[in-house]
Amino acid sequence: MNTTSRQPAQVAAQPIRIGFLLLDSFTMIALASAVEPLRMANQLSGKELYSWQLITGDGDPVRASDGIKVTPDGCITDGFDFDMVLVAGGVNITRNYSKRELAWLQSLDRKGVTLGSICTGAYALAHAGLLNGYGCSAHWECIAPLQEAFPKVNCNRRLFTIDRNRLTCSGGGAPMDMMLHQVTLQHGSTLAGAISDMFVCDRVRNQADQQRVPLRHLLSTAQPKLVEIVELMEANIEEPIDLDDLASFVGVSRRQLERLFHKYLNCTPSRYYLKLRLDRARQLLKQTTMSIIEISAACGFVSTPHFSRCYRKHIGLSPREERTGMWSEGQSGEMVETLSEEKRREDLRSRVAESLAAAQSEPSYASIRI
Repeated sequence: MNTTSRQPAQVAAQPIRIGFLLLDSFTMIALASAVEPLRMANQLSGKELYSWQLITGDGDPVRASDGIKVTPDGCITDGFDFDMVLVAGGVNITRNYSKRELAWLQSLDRKGVTLGSICTGAYALAHAGLLNGYGCSAHWECIAPLQEAFPKVNCNRRLFTIDRNRLTCSGGGAPMDMMLHQVTLQHGSTLAGAISDMFVCDRVRNQADQQRVPLRHLLSTAQPKLVEIVELMEANIEEPIDLDDLASFVGVSRRQLERLFHKYLNCTPSRYYLKLRLDRARQLLKQTTMSIIEISAACGFVSTPHFSRCYRKHIGLSPREERTGMWSEGQSGEMVETLSEEKRREDLRSRVAESLAAAQSEPSYASIRI
């Protein structure tokens, strides 16, 4: 994790107001991963840097995919003033949003509100036509149907994507990485690093990090031999198996093996095997304290120089640069400054004040000065 102090971007006079549109059967872990960094940013800074509210289409409680019922702060017609709205999706996403909600999202776009999604929420944004021409991340289970239904959306397998005024991310803990990235842009890497420390997060992942998509999902059950070969490759990273032996183990010829990889994975077997080993090396570089020599051996390379050459050729930087690299800070975008109704603002100030007052008993309260 990068702990180098940098100068933070200029802090906005007003807190950044974020709304979470909860769709039925949203995933709780993704929502918590997005909200908790905001809470901790307020606690560590001792300031109201962010405010957030949960909303549903009709204001009624909604159940998460784990069965927990959540009572929202209001509904989409309550006149909230947000700088950003994130759609929280989950299971059965294609059936869990309404035309009213899509129209509301479209109205927010016309007002210049930044829009985004967590987990499978990108599907609703895409249906509203709000991701056409944008890069988009979503949970890997949602990528194929999303791309098929909305071909104008530029889907990818990244953990999260920030493309102009759109923020989309996959599920699980990935929303935390996206929100920490936002904290860095808006308030500096020192605060973001402190938040990750509080959550015992060893490494903050960035937009270059990819989701690991199970090959069985990509190929379904149509090519069991290919899946079996890849599983053998994955199980034998430290001591790579010769391609002739791989073919023999699964009962195909070397020629058939090469055809399978060309047809379904668009590469040679040897190149795919090398990619698996380099991906494992990248994980070890970023997530462990193993030396580069140890990582080279653990990933089946005959020598450290050979490992370094392969890594630079295919990844674009050396193993040492990968390990010491820092994720870049940009300039925070100009936040939309709109006045909310006085009563709603007062209620929100009261809630935030209560939250900050409760946090004052924590040893970490206002431990980061910005």
